[in-house]
Amino acid sequence: MIATLLIAMAAGLASASMFASIISGALVSLLLFYLAPLPLMVAALGWGPLCAAAGGITAACILGLAFGLAYCAAFVLAIALPAWWLGHLALLGRPIATDAAPADDAAALEWYPVGRILLWIAVFATITITATLLTFGSDAAAMHDTMRSSLTRILQSADVALSDRRIDALVILAPPAAAIIVMATLTLNLWLAAKIAATSGQLRRPWPDLKSTALPPLTLAVLFAAIALCFSAGLPAIVAQIVAAALTIAYALAGFAVLHTLTAALNNRSIWLSCSYLIVTLFSWPILLIAALGLADAVFGLRRRYLQGRSPPSPHPKSFKPLK
Repeated sequence: MIATLLIAMAAGLASASMFASIISGALVSLLLFYLAPLPLMVAALGWGPLCAAAGGITAACILGLAFGLAYCAAFVLAIALPAWWLGHLALLGRPIATDAAPADDAAALEWYPVGRILLWIAVFATITITATLLTFGSDAAAMHDTMRSSLTRILQSADVALSDRRIDALVILAPPAAAIIVMATLTLNLWLAAKIAATSGQLRRPWPDLKSTALPPLTLAVLFAAIALCFSAGLPAIVAQIVAAALTIAYALAGFAVLHTLTAALNNRSIWLSCSYLIVTLFSWPILLIAALGLADAVFGLRRRYLQGRSPPSPHPKSFKPLK
């Protein structure tokens, strides 16, 4: 118990230091800020969600005493709460009704689906960005004016001159872009935390089959509804853009799982996958093609059809011979 509490305090101190480093303005502090959930997620996956909760409370208290209530609330909403809840979900499991293994065996448990964890990450991205926008104003016009003035000051300090039309375009694109960043960073932190816990032998569940990642069927209807609301006006349109951007990235991650499945039989599979990841990293926009692949799998069942086509045919009953 004492060792777990010390680990929780260490994780909380590390996470608080990484979160507060953004105040320095250094370029490396941006990387540390994005990795702030990592220590708490490692604590959650390796020592349980209560350890992450204790670490998050420790970090929140330190930040609140040092920098005020605003920093404390921002840390809890953006870092501590997602780290604790995602770690809790990753360790959820229910027994499978089999006679081959005992109910407490990890292999005999059905673990919380990865696709549903991605959906929760999209929920956190939506909540975090929407809450941040509400600090800029209570309506869309006030938010737009506040973001525009802030962006103008940043560009002036960097000696960058842009036309008013381009500044307005950046302001419109800022909320969905921020949602994409939150989706990517939370997903990356959870994956890194699982890798660290597995490498150290502390991961409290088997490694999931990421190639089978699939979002719940209702997610498709939510995405289409969000896209339709994007053409409305006011705050609902902004929230819809955030939801659409977050779910698009979720389907892109499912699309990568589809790509890993469909290329399983290729001899040069590693080359195809490496080129795909490199192109997406360099140009960004091909992520839409990967998201389209994930959507196509959700609608047409590409992986299911592929795996059914590759399954060996069942042997003919006459081929069986009785044992002597």
